[in-house]
Amino acid sequence: MKKAKLKVITSEKSYRLALKAIEELWDAKPGSEAHDSLEVLALLVDDYERRTFPMEDPDPVAAIRFRLEQAGMEQKDLVAILGSRSRVSEIMNHKRSLTVAMIRRLFDELHIPMEALIPRHAEAR
Repeated sequence: MKKAKLKVITSEKSYRLALKAIEELWDAKPGSEAHDSLEVLALLVDDYERRTFPMEDPDPVAAIRFRLEQAGMEQKDLVAILGSRSRVSEIMNHKRSLTVAMIRRLFDELHIPMEALIPRHAEAR
């Protein structure tokens, strides 16, 4: 196995080559030079993927709608969890953000993962 050349991944071609090299190095013994190369390549691939395929923040309303559909529930069923009908309507129409208490109740009552309810960025939708 030839030694992989480590450099920042800037193209689809170099990305594919890095993935191939990772596959070849996958069973490298920890502490070996090959394993060190594997770890660096994994970091380079992760960096390229984050730059090239950015993930959007989850849409809490979409997560709530999905869970309601799964459970055979309707929007009106959220009143017991989120408060008044008008508050539920504001949230479901992206006019009001979820509070921490609402997120906890949605997690506890509907088992919606918190990661789906909390955007990574502070700006409201």
